Amino acid sequence: MPTGKVKWFDTEKGFGFLATDEGDEVFVHASALPAGVEALKAGSRVEFGVADGKRGPQALSIRLLDAPASVVKAARKPADDMAVIVEDLIKLLDGVSNSLRRGRYPDDKHARQIAAVLRAVAEDLDA
Repeated sequence: MPTGKVKWFDTEKGFGFLATDEGDEVFVHASALPAGVEALKAGSRVEFGVADGKRGPQALSIRLLDAPASVVKAARKPADDMAVIVEDLIKLLDGVSNSLRRGRYPDDKHARQIAAVLRAVAEDLDA
C-alpha cells in the first residue's frame, strides 16, 4: 500500500489531498477515513489504497500511521512553571474567597484582572 502525508483536508467540504512519498497527489474523500476519524490534520502520515477516480487517483481505506505533533502543546509552559502559576492562582483566589465571605465582591478593575488570569491559566491547561 502506498504511504504519504496529508497535504490538506477540509472537514466542511469533506475532502482533501494527500501527497504520496513518490510526489503524486491523491484525492481523499471523507468516506475513506477510518471509523471514528472525522478529519485529517495536515502533515499526518497515512497509508492508503488507491483507485482511479473520475478525475484521477483517489485514496481508499486510509490508515493513520502517526499524527503530527501539536503546535499548541509544543508551545506550552513547562509543568514546573505551571505548578508555580497554579499555586499563585490558589493564593489569589483564596483572598477573593475571604472577601466574598465578608460579603464584599472585588472592585470591577480587580475582578477583570482576576478573570483574565483565570482565562489565561485555563488556556494553558487546555492546550
